[in-house]
Amino acid sequence: MTALKRLFSEGFRVFFLLAGLWTTVAMLVWGLWLAVHGLGGMMDLPADLPPQWWHGHEMIFGFGTAAAAGFLLTAVPNWTGAPAAGPRFLIAAAALWLAGRLGLWLWGTLPAPLAAMLALSFLPFLAGRIWLMLRRAPKPANLMVLTLIGLIWSADLRVMLDALGWAGGDAIAGLHGALATLIALIVIVGGRITPAFTRNALARRAMMAGAAPDLGKAGLSVSLAVADKIAIGAAIASALAITLGLPAAVIGGTELTLGAAQLIRISRWQGWAVRGEPILAVLHGAMALVGVGALLQGLAAFGIGSQIGAMHFSAVGGIGTMVMAVMSRATLGHTGRSLVAPFPVALAYVLLPVAALIRWAAAVGPLALYYPGTILAATLWALAFVLFLIALAPALLGPRANS
Repeated sequence: MTALKRLFSEGFRVFFLLAGLWTTVAMLVWGLWLAVHGLGGMMDLPADLPPQWWHGHEMIFGFGTAAAAGFLLTAVPNWTGAPAAGPRFLIAAAALWLAGRLGLWLWGTLPAPLAAMLALSFLPFLAGRIWLMLRRAPKPANLMVLTLIGLIWSADLRVMLDALGWAGGDAIAGLHGALATLIALIVIVGGRITPAFTRNALARRAMMAGAAPDLGKAGLSVSLAVADKIAIGAAIASALAITLGLPAAVIGGTELTLGAAQLIRISRWQGWAVRGEPILAVLHGAMALVGVGALLQGLAAFGIGSQIGAMHFSAVGGIGTMVMAVMSRATLGHTGRSLVAPFPVALAYVLLPVAALIRWAAAVGPLALYYPGTILAATLWALAFVLFLIALAPALLGPRANS
């Protein structure tokens, strides 16, 4: 099998590769734009849109949806027993995703309604396939994922309507709402896989030591059901409130609730016990960053701190770190490789939280530090995904290690 055929043989291969490549390119373009403007120069992007809109859109609806597609097209068949998507679907889905990137890049060159249609075409196509797989086991927890895809699409619709100058548009609410929806997806999926993977690792460790593992004992990762439900409910409520443009007090309340519940639930997962295993520890770190980011966003909604800084802390720290964690683990596991993070990937796990902290500090610190801090954060983000590509692109394009 050629590398190209292999790329379209499994959803995680093509979409994780696209996510890694595109976020690197788009962030470097953004960093260059920032650098030119920070030095007092002028630089136009090909997209005839406010540069901040293009940057936010492509990080969320380009990078974010590609990573989500790669995960869901791999995980949902395991949840339901449904056949995985085949090459024809994956080729068509990748083409629609790429068309969306082209539509935004050439906004102003292409007719705007056509560019908007291209940008909005990928998620419904993906949702249709996810539904075909989920209907074999339509559990409420699984169907919630499909609902979140719809909410992300609705948020993108608000961005596109604003870009077109049509009624119902609100780019800021759409971008922020989609970001919150990705956070909600992480709260749900991360809350499922983080304690499970940790529990399995600690149980194996106990068995190797000759002990019989007991899931009810504190030595293993155990979820607190009430905290899980509150965190998930608050995450979804926050995404809806932001997308619909509800009052800041409502948004702030849901975000603070999410942050508190998130930190309570992860305190039960025994993250300290896997601190020597980066591929597991990073899941706990990402979920903690989601919680801290929610607290920062909640405070910002009540006028304490920077909303932009808090939002970027959640985006870079929470979403970026979790995406890196999931993409690296799934790539290694589904290509028959040992679940040990290669050194470049382990380094990327560290770079993303550092980038989140720097980006937040750039927003709340002295104005003179804004451009240097933002450019440094963008550079660290791009470097993290370059390291991911160097370490794992061969696995995404190559055969299974045990084949």
